[in-house]
Amino acid sequence: MAPFSQSRKAGARIRRRFPLKRPVPVRLLIPNMITLLGLSAGLTAIRMGIEHRYELAIAMIFIAAILDALDGRVARMLKASSRFGAELDSLADFVNFGVAPAIIIFTWALDGLRSIGWIAVLIYTLCAALRLARFNVALDDDEAPAWKKNFFTGIPAPAAAIVVLLPLYFSFLGVQGVEVLKPLILLHVLFVGLMMVSKVPTFSGKLIGAKIDREYVLPILVAAVILAALLFTYNWAMLIIGSLVYLAIIPYSYLRYRALDARHKRRRKSREGDKAKGKDDDIANIDEKNIRPQSDRLQ
Repeated sequence: MAPFSQSRKAGARIRRRFPLKRPVPVRLLIPNMITLLGLSAGLTAIRMGIEHRYELAIAMIFIAAILDALDGRVARMLKASSRFGAELDSLADFVNFGVAPAIIIFTWALDGLRSIGWIAVLIYTLCAALRLARFNVALDDDEAPAWKKNFFTGIPAPAAAIVVLLPLYFSFLGVQGVEVLKPLILLHVLFVGLMMVSKVPTFSGKLIGAKIDREYVLPILVAAVILAALLFTYNWAMLIIGSLVYLAIIPYSYLRYRALDARHKRRRKSREGDKAKGKDDDIANIDEKNIRPQSDRLQ
């Protein structure tokens, strides 16, 4: 029996050293496939920018932004969230919304400024990398109150990619002389890049629409269809309006964040005061219990 027992032990050691690979459910691959499709769109946008086919380049970035909004939601719906998917999403966002818009805006207008134009788009791209790194670190903060999930710190990378291309939208709409305003375009690129790494709170919309009343379902669907029709029909005008509205909302989101933060601090201070008062009452009760027997004995 000894040879058989030794063979079983050897087989157990082999299985421990080379464990059998478990099959991966297909649902875990779907969010990563969406992320890779978005990355492919971003890389295609870079190619279109190099070839001066700017309309297609912007369309690819817009598609990448839509896919970026979908992959995380699909992962949560399928319960397929993973650390690998989060890291892949960050790398795709850096290419799609950091590198691609920088190359497009540089080849369109800022290449005439030579090194100064390149420094501007370089700063924008580095700000996008820093913003994504800060976002990944913020995901590990479980102590933040729930209301803070409705705010980003700074402009998110997809929104920054849409807003930084605002001068191109004006030129495609037929506004003459936009390409000549290169110093203003350079300042616009720097402004958007610095806003990504700023601490200005902006609305994320994560807590909006988590649940919708039944009577609002059809109006929301109709509004979505109308918005999509306007976007496909008057694409450049809608992108201009959307970018300007987003920039105009930033001051309101800042004031709203300050108001919610002040209310949260007041409530926390009030709770701490109630806890301290409760401790004082407990101490007083203990002292009273310790004093009463002594007074009885003295009587």
